[in-house]
Amino acid sequence: MTKTALIVGAGSGISASFARLLAKEGYQVALASRDPAKLANLASALKATTHSCDASDPDSVDRLFAEVDQQFPRLDVCLYNASARTPGPIEDVDREQARTALLISSYGGFLVAQAAAKRMLPHGAGTILMTGASASLKGYPQSAVFAMGKFALRGLAQSMARELAPKGIHVAHFVIDGGVRNAEKGRVEGPNRTADSYLDPDAIAQSYMHVVQQHRSAWTWEIELRPWVEKF
Repeated sequence: MTKTALIVGAGSGISASFARLLAKEGYQVALASRDPAKLANLASALKATTHSCDASDPDSVDRLFAEVDQQFPRLDVCLYNASARTPGPIEDVDREQARTALLISSYGGFLVAQAAAKRMLPHGAGTILMTGASASLKGYPQSAVFAMGKFALRGLAQSMARELAPKGIHVAHFVIDGGVRNAEKGRVEGPNRTADSYLDPDAIAQSYMHVVQQHRSAWTWEIELRPWVEKF
């Protein structure tokens, strides 16, 4: 049977690299984003499907999974890769923008992970992955909202891992501790940044795949990834 994977919050960085690796490993891939048009080239190259989804909206998540149910007989892997930032001094942060960011970074993760778990539990198998950040562990100045969202996502992953592992569902969280190389976003080496300054998204994807392929006798619930020159 063909293996299947859904990536929510798909874009040009980590998720694109992971999608390529999944396709290479024989997975049928579905890509979901607020703006699926931006995924057209990637989807065409991988023979993947694209879907519109606002992960912070329960109705939108329900529609996404209804579409995936029509496409896949079962769901093997689900990655939640969406997040949002509202940086600035705490006294200046817009409350509505903060609310939106929190809904995307953490509540959206809950909605997607819950929907994925419901589909995996009847089979007693599946992998749910969540992309974290340095802010999952450290609240930086002028980044309170991002820290709140990522702390919450990490707590969700930890709780789900403990609850679902005995039922055959592998839940894992990834602390991406550093900038990720992304040419589309201008994150490339230059006069002030070397190649070693960034995490390579393809290398991150390999770590994601390693977790997907782990034997259940030696599962991990969390991995921290950073460039070898990054301080921590």
